Amino acid sequence: MSRTSSRTATIVQLGIAQTLAWASSYYLPAILAVPMARELGVSTPTVFAAFSAALVVSALLGPAAGKAIDRHGGRPVLSANSFVFAAGLAVLAVAQGPVGLFAGWVILGVAMAAGLYEAGFAALVHLYGRDARGAITGITLFAGFASTVGWPLSAWLELEWGWRATCLAWAALHLLLGLPLNWRLPASPAAAVPTEAHASMAQTEAAAPAASGSGTRTAVLLALVFAVTWFISTAMASHLPRLLQAHGVPLATALVFAGLVGPAQVAGRLLEYGLLRNIHPLVSARVAGSLHTLGAAAFLFFGVPAGAVFTLLHGAGNGVLTIAKGTLPLVLFSVRDYGARQGLLMVPARFAQATAPWLFGLAIDRFGAGALWFSAALGLLAFAALMLLHDPSATARRRD
Repeated sequence: MSRTSSRTATIVQLGIAQTLAWASSYYLPAILAVPMARELGVSTPTVFAAFSAALVVSALLGPAAGKAIDRHGGRPVLSANSFVFAAGLAVLAVAQGPVGLFAGWVILGVAMAAGLYEAGFAALVHLYGRDARGAITGITLFAGFASTVGWPLSAWLELEWGWRATCLAWAALHLLLGLPLNWRLPASPAAAVPTEAHASMAQTEAAAPAASGSGTRTAVLLALVFAVTWFISTAMASHLPRLLQAHGVPLATALVFAGLVGPAQVAGRLLEYGLLRNIHPLVSARVAGSLHTLGAAAFLFFGVPAGAVFTLLHGAGNGVLTIAKGTLPLVLFSVRDYGARQGLLMVPARFAQATAPWLFGLAIDRFGAGALWFSAALGLLAFAALMLLHDPSATARRRD
């Protein structure tokens, strides 16, 4: 198999596995929270609290998962993690009350730490070094349809056989589909003949920030960008139809506008894969980082007619920023210890993600349509932080 064909196969395999991971964890509560709560005798917010606990566990264990991929490669870690996903879903399926509910979600939090985008990005960087940008974009194109696939499938399974059978079905898919896909990933190049990407790794180490102070500043700014953009993304995913209605958009129209986010995300990623692939990731991230605020400003000043513009710009920006979470640490730091560093950078983002539905819900309750000013200001903060970032390799070239 040629190198190009092998890389394409890796992207397809990991992309499908990522779609399964997202659909069976992050996108699960939106469909199953209400029937879970009803049968377990708890409130719906309690189910979402358990989901938030999973996100916190994911944040705490993310650096360790990244370090494991740095050391052993993606294949063994992701393959073992298929069993963890299956175990968490199985525990949820047999839960009889809040203890079982939280236990299942905590196990899923462990799985999410080593099974969502950060782990996939780290696996690709371990294989391809600084040439991983295209592969990172490729798997996000697949997983961008996780909600499109996961929500209808979960809803159909729940309607036909109930939420417990739905959890068991997802668990079975991790063992029958996810495990073989992850196990067929290429072996760690560090344990075999060094690839071209790894052979040049020593030459690219100079691209990392030369001084520890510069590296710390870059890391803090990146962590801020990731935390703010994850907060906005999760807040919109949780409350977008309600936010649109607060601005006077009728319910049916609000659902249509909200439905534009998914296609816009995929369109943004296709743009990154095509037109923007030869542009520095920092430049495309800056453009993407401005889109939520620009769309929000248009909606705030022009009202309902600009609702579609807001959702399209938000979706496109969010799509590209998802890729930036993988590519920016790759170009602003060295390839070495990418997974562990990525895990650390995402810790604040996971905590922000866990609190976003609750905090932004409070903002809508308190300020109604004015809550959009809050997310617009956060988007402006992320854009400002991106403008303060500088590529150390470009600085070094100018000095030479």
